[in-house]
Amino acid sequence: MTEEDIISLGDVVRFQAQEQPDNVVFTYEDDAMTYAQLDAGSNQAAQALASKGVSKGDRIAYMGKNSHRYFEVLVGAAKLGAVMTPVNWRLAPPEVAYILNDCQAKILFIGPGFDELVGKIKESLEHVELILGCEKAEGDFPSYPAWRDDFEAIDPMIPCAEDDDALQLYTSGTTGHPKGAVMTSGSIFSSRAAGVTEADLMDWQKPIPGEITLLAMPCFHISGTGTGLTVMYSGGSAIVLPEYDPTQALELIESYNISKIFMVPAAIQIMLNHPRASEVDFSQLKYITYGASPIPLELMKQAMDVLGCGFVQMYGMTETSGTITTLNPEDHDVNGNEKMRSVGTALPGVELKIIDPESGELLPPRTVGEIATRSAKNMKGYWNRPDATAETIDADGWLRTGDAGYLDEEGYLYIHDRLKDMIITGGENVYPAEVENAIYANPKVADVAVIGVPDEKWGEAVKACVVVKKDQQLTEAEIIAAARNLIAGYKCPKSVDFIEALPRNPSGKILRKDLRAPYWAGKDRAVN
Repeated sequence: MTEEDIISLGDVVRFQAQEQPDNVVFTYEDDAMTYAQLDAGSNQAAQALASKGVSKGDRIAYMGKNSHRYFEVLVGAAKLGAVMTPVNWRLAPPEVAYILNDCQAKILFIGPGFDELVGKIKESLEHVELILGCEKAEGDFPSYPAWRDDFEAIDPMIPCAEDDDALQLYTSGTTGHPKGAVMTSGSIFSSRAAGVTEADLMDWQKPIPGEITLLAMPCFHISGTGTGLTVMYSGGSAIVLPEYDPTQALELIESYNISKIFMVPAAIQIMLNHPRASEVDFSQLKYITYGASPIPLELMKQAMDVLGCGFVQMYGMTETSGTITTLNPEDHDVNGNEKMRSVGTALPGVELKIIDPESGELLPPRTVGEIATRSAKNMKGYWNRPDATAETIDADGWLRTGDAGYLDEEGYLYIHDRLKDMIITGGENVYPAEVENAIYANPKVADVAVIGVPDEKWGEAVKACVVVKKDQQLTEAEIIAAARNLIAGYKCPKSVDFIEALPRNPSGKILRKDLRAPYWAGKDRAVN
């Protein structure tokens, strides 16, 4: 097998196991997994999944923190042409049940400590036939490794194409329910489709023999799973953290000579505020890539001073299989040049344009409009949502991001605002509708609108503006506590304003910009 023969996620591991069988691909706690072990384990996983009727196009799901076993099962599914759906473990039980039912997962793998949550929703799962502890037995749920080891490591060799479904990640929904964005092997490894060669890559993109990546962001996001897949594709090695922990991250940077890390700005800030940050040797750290929200200039200055490495800002979304633009290290200026306000330029093979949100007409440079993109990176569509897919991707393949911004004459992209009512807090996307639905469940609430306001630590914070029914009383604490029973903690409002009435236009639509305006006054863009 040659590198040119790689078509699917399964092929990536087949190739690397052939070329470097004894090299370590993932280290999780004290367990080091080589490429040969990943290949063999994923073959066993494929055979085990097939024994339960999992076949091409079927969905399986993973509910747990980061683990090397997650990638083993993901690759095993890929070798059958089946699709992995990682579920956000921060979600409330009703949200988890919705996703598992929507994706129609046949088998659910859970990480340590999630047996209690899954036990609460087990009876409401419409398609799940088997639940397994991914690393060991969890409560009443048997062990995946023990189950896997009953099968031989025989590669099923199911033919797979680049446009076959490979990964399904759920994004927050404008109407209160998340949508499953379907990615293919072609969209995940789109650089091949774009004809990108090593000569086209920036220095920070090129694989370096022996380099080690720290995988610290959650695998239910494209940032976490994408990091692991990139490591496999490049033949590298990654240390897998179950979740981001600054103490562990600092220890691993030093003890493993970590070369690269992807973090959201809030995680960078938490690391820099750690007491050990001034003591750690960062000399082997080459690059930190970051995204999900802009980084404040003062934080960037501090990070450059303490960490002393190159920084790369990434802009993209789940629907684009991750990054579509990068602001490269040479454009990072601690004095805050104009380019530092941008999210960089398009990756090779990625097209960008700015359009009028209403007419769809192309707009000239430095004119704010909706950002649209076209490339092999674009998702296949939303799972079982042709209506939502058609609203997002047009007949010519242009994907409307829902972000407002402009391009300058050199092709640098600047984010100005969001056309969708989305809030990004600590790197997590939150749509007001899902929070409002949870707050409306309280019978004392007459009306509610949820907005994002600037927050020094998390970038943006969720604020609820609540109208209480006549002759009723509610406190901020009561509203937040009730919401926590229905939605994830990070989606719950951090603060509540009680108001007499919500501002609305003549057709009854809430004027969120009017509610947001006082909090964003004096800022040059309405995102943080």
